[in-house]
Amino acid sequence: MSELPAPETTGPAAGPSQGRPSPPGGQRPAQGWSVGDTFTWPVRVYWEDTDAGGIVFYANYLKFFERARTEWLRHLGIGQQMLREKEGGMFIVSETRVQYHRPSRLDDLLLVTARVQEAGRASLTIEQRALLQPPDQGASPLLLCAGSIRIGWVEVHSLRPQRIPAVVLEALKART
Repeated sequence: MSELPAPETTGPAAGPSQGRPSPPGGQRPAQGWSVGDTFTWPVRVYWEDTDAGGIVFYANYLKFFERARTEWLRHLGIGQQMLREKEGGMFIVSETRVQYHRPSRLDDLLLVTARVQEAGRASLTIEQRALLQPPDQGASPLLLCAGSIRIGWVEVHSLRPQRIPAVVLEALKART
């Protein structure tokens, strides 16, 4: 895997983090960023993410993946609420495959990625990874969890599968 560049950062004068994590050194990512066709979103591990053993509860990686997918779509100019209102549909998760490699702990800064693995007429398969950003900025991130998430496009009321709207496919093609 190629090395991810450091995200843009801002100093302490930038104001509150608005829910975004603070990486080592007191600076925080300004936003998610893309490298080629891979989107990366920073996630800080909080108490609520850990189990009694002090490590991230396994199911929470799916939550981290969901956050990264949502922010990736937002980064592409696609708001999910807007899609629901204007296109009459939404994405739902239809399949997940997750492999755990290493544990993550309280206060770790994770880099969660999203990349289209496969695009069909009514579904997308997204390859996702959770990587540990080491405190040493020169070190490569360590793979913690890898997954493949299949999301399908459905009509809001009936939940029947439909074709993914052209606006979504165009945004994906333009930015990947």
